[in-house]
Amino acid sequence: MSTGQATSNKATFRHFHDAVNSGDAELIPKTIDEVVERDVSIRTPLPVEATGAQALKQVWATLLRAYPDLHVTVEDLIAEGDKVVCRNTVTGTHRGEFRGLPPTGKSVRYSEIFIFRFVDGRIAEIWGVVDVLSQLRQLGAIPA
Repeated sequence: MSTGQATSNKATFRHFHDAVNSGDAELIPKTIDEVVERDVSIRTPLPVEATGAQALKQVWATLLRAYPDLHVTVEDLIAEGDKVVCRNTVTGTHRGEFRGLPPTGKSVRYSEIFIFRFVDGRIAEIWGVVDVLSQLRQLGAIPA
């Protein structure tokens, strides 16, 4: 894969990232439709029954209900071949139900790492590790 394709994939990732950071409940699913394959393979356990791009839409809707001020800061972004890797810091204030936990008003800060594989300029496969344990500890759902 050429350097140009890696650069293009990073630009597509940034477009997706900008949409999720907008907090716009209409823009996020629209952007997912633009840049993610409908049958994307998601290799990360998700708390939804949907699959493919629909699962991503449900995850983001859930996150925004729980954390309306959710913000994802990209700490590292690496592109090589058909993959883009990002290491992120996520922050937000717990204002809505999350995993059965009623709103606490507490702020959270946790880390995540994702690998996106692209096919023809679209996200076709996703692997991710999200520090949900840290998140739940900060919300008081699990003892520290």
